[in-house]
Amino acid sequence: MSLVITGSVAFDYLMTFPGYFRENILPDQLDKISLSFLVDTMTRQRGGIAPNIAYSLALLGEKPLVLATAGEDFEEYRTWLESHGIDTRYTKVVPGKFTASFFVNTDLENNQIASFYTGAMADAVSLSLHEVKKGEADYVIISPNDPLAMKKYVDECIELGIPYLFDPSQQVARNPHEDLRKGAQNAHAIFCNEYEFELLQKHTELCAEDMEGCVKLLVVTMGEKGASLKSAGKEYLIPIVPAERIADPTGVGDAFRGGFLRGYRLGLDLQTCGQMGALAATYCLEQKGTQNHYYTPDEFVKRYRKHFNDHGALDILK
Repeated sequence: MSLVITGSVAFDYLMTFPGYFRENILPDQLDKISLSFLVDTMTRQRGGIAPNIAYSLALLGEKPLVLATAGEDFEEYRTWLESHGIDTRYTKVVPGKFTASFFVNTDLENNQIASFYTGAMADAVSLSLHEVKKGEADYVIISPNDPLAMKKYVDECIELGIPYLFDPSQQVARNPHEDLRKGAQNAHAIFCNEYEFELLQKHTELCAEDMEGCVKLLVVTMGEKGASLKSAGKEYLIPIVPAERIADPTGVGDAFRGGFLRGYRLGLDLQTCGQMGALAATYCLEQKGTQNHYYTPDEFVKRYRKHFNDHGALDILK
């Protein structure tokens, strides 16, 4: 049985602004904002939320399936993903289109301003979970994607009886409110950051307690404050793992999801799963690019044990 990850496949264009966005934003002038930031550097990296999550999972021994659409420029990227243990047989190339592109500018406080070009992602609705071999998928991640595709995957998971993790993330702002509500109410788990969770509550008209009542697991990441995991009436607060250096925050949340889900798939307790997510996130934070960090399972366990006590549970990774 496999974990199926749906979501964007993209190339990331990462830029760095050598200043602070807050110094250039006038709160009383937001109704007529017009800004341009001159950046010092830009790099093109492999990205997209689905492969980002899959990469951290694969580093820890999972072999996830990515169900997504990409452009004609994807084949080299596909080869790279396959060589790193990620199954892309359900990733479809759309003729005549480029792979989606993510443009993000990061300031000296790690605040970010981003834009996303959909490219081939706009065709994600043409894919179906029915294409996955019967019995092959036992859990689905529905991460940011074309809004119609996200709605379709929610409907198909409900129809097929496959539990899913609902991770609307950046698409909270774009998805119809009724689709967000249905996605949240029928999910096995919800993942968001703090800001997205506030928006999700507003758009679905479901308060935090309502969502906790709907799902078996609610995870809210909180940046430097760590993460909050809620399940069965209990809350687990997960601290961050200190970084040896901070290179770029892009993809840190995806890495957290990958680390957490590997522990969850192995049946580890939620505290350990959250701590695995925190460490995976730090590995990503220390490198520029969402898939440029690397570690072996042994290296991961050794560093984990410098900060946390797993009581031997992570021996399963070795």
